[in-house]
Amino acid sequence: MYEANQIVAATLQMLEERIEPGVSTWQLDQWAEKSCRKRQAIPAFKGYRGFPGSLCVSINEQVVHGIPSKKVKLRRGDIISIDFGVKYNGYYGDSAITIPVGDIKEDVRALLDATQESLYKAIAAIQVGNRVADISAAVQQHVEERGFSVVRQFVGHGIGKNLHEPPEVPNYVQGKGTTSPMLKAGMVLAVEPMINLGGHEVQILSDGWTVITRDKKVSAHFEHSIALTEQGPRVLSLRKNEKLPDYV
Repeated sequence: MYEANQIVAATLQMLEERIEPGVSTWQLDQWAEKSCRKRQAIPAFKGYRGFPGSLCVSINEQVVHGIPSKKVKLRRGDIISIDFGVKYNGYYGDSAITIPVGDIKEDVRALLDATQESLYKAIAAIQVGNRVADISAAVQQHVEERGFSVVRQFVGHGIGKNLHEPPEVPNYVQGKGTTSPMLKAGMVLAVEPMINLGGHEVQILSDGWTVITRDKKVSAHFEHSIALTEQGPRVLSLRKNEKLPDYV
């Protein structure tokens, strides 16, 4: 699973370096598919429940599951969330980043920073004996303290020989939290905070895939696949240009 996730990480880092105004989301998709296939991996999303692309590319108020298109080109001031997964030697990798296109507004930068930080807080909570709700609480507390909101309709998940496996990993605490699944060594979780600048409500567009914020304010999305070992969490999808904070 580390090998699968490192293919994802290398591809996302390559795409991040190529983000600039004028690039189409279709071109990003082509680069991603070429990147994984040259490493003998299969794009995990392409054809999954009928999804047409290798990448989910979501711009500004789009939360997740945006479809790549030749018609959609990046503009200065946009933010783009790129979610990518592969299957390699029978196992899946999955990760996501949100990237600014040039300079962005101060409140949007704060949203990106808080969303990525909430993922790191969540990773730190992935410890033997904790519960899934501890992960959820770490995300929710961090972003809500900063005035942002957590998407409720879409959640993280287990990952392994299937792209989506139990348990679900919400980014907010459901109910009392004390009945959520216990975390055990050997689990691998895809934790993915989806955080909105405005309210948490979302809707799905007529294409059947693209999720947008109901108030049309921007949304950020970061994701890592994390293995839980007896020694603590191991981030399988860590990019070479990414440094974890000391508390993880």
